Amino acid sequence: MWLFLVALVGLWTLLCFFRERQVVSYLQDKYVFITGCDSGFGNLLARQLDRRGMRVLAACLTEKGAEELRNKTSDRLETVILDVTKTESIVTATQWVKERVGNRGLWGLVNNAGISIPSGPNEWMKKQDFAHVLDVNLLGLIEVTLSMLPLVRKARGRVINVASVLGRVSLCGGAYCISKYGVEAFSDSLRRELSYFGVKVAIIEPGFFLTGVTSSARLCSNTQMLWDQTSSEIREIYGEKYLASYLKRLNELDKRCNKDLSLVTDCMEHALTACHPRTRYSAGWDAKLFYLPLSYLPTFLVDALLYWTSLKPEKAL
Repeated sequence: MWLFLVALVGLWTLLCFFRERQVVSYLQDKYVFITGCDSGFGNLLARQLDRRGMRVLAACLTEKGAEELRNKTSDRLETVILDVTKTESIVTATQWVKERVGNRGLWGLVNNAGISIPSGPNEWMKKQDFAHVLDVNLLGLIEVTLSMLPLVRKARGRVINVASVLGRVSLCGGAYCISKYGVEAFSDSLRRELSYFGVKVAIIEPGFFLTGVTSSARLCSNTQMLWDQTSSEIREIYGEKYLASYLKRLNELDKRCNKDLSLVTDCMEHALTACHPRTRYSAGWDAKLFYLPLSYLPTFLVDALLYWTSLKPEKAL
């Protein structure tokens, strides 16, 4: 009996191994549009796919970022300036993509653009702080997707949305976690709707990687700014010790972040090029061994674990 079960598991593992390594044909003829290519995951993915011979359409926020990317890639790669918070910019970029892909359609849409600040304790923030992050990470992603969807459907292609482990376990205040939970929900509904048309939707859930989004210097500066803007009553409640402890934890973030961004971009590449892409990709050992299992634990256990490892104010009401 045990031998039969071992053989069954072995055969299933071999089948999954074989399926995951089947690659889509004619990759050199397929167009992929990537947002947020100035730096980080988007920049590396654009260069990675370009080396593989795919036709990359890279959207950058700044002309400087676009120029630097073009200097590091082949003539196949083309760039466009895109601000995902502006409808007119998205419409212009969509028309630009349509002119290039023609009747072939767009094989891959990678929604990578994102920001992390303002971020901090919820009570230190205002509604506008939440709206700023949501506008980029969630509403911008949704509008870009809806605008590009006819082109993706024509190619029976792929939509790759970059979420986060913080879209499974909310570890900090502000809109970042909220936006990533929203990306998860939008991607799930989109995947079920588009399966009818042969379009596949994948979610990338990176752990903590060293990018501009997780830069300790930027996060600390943002936290200090939020602290300075809060009322004297809030500052008295939380206290200087809380602020100092919070900043200390943020300063240690760079050391805890993985510097190998290819762990994430390899997941993106697989989702774009595999015949049978996964629904979700957990990138990084912290995502696989800690945050993903944590998200399946009973809520009271997660709350207790995070309570004893999180920052707590020195004073309370």
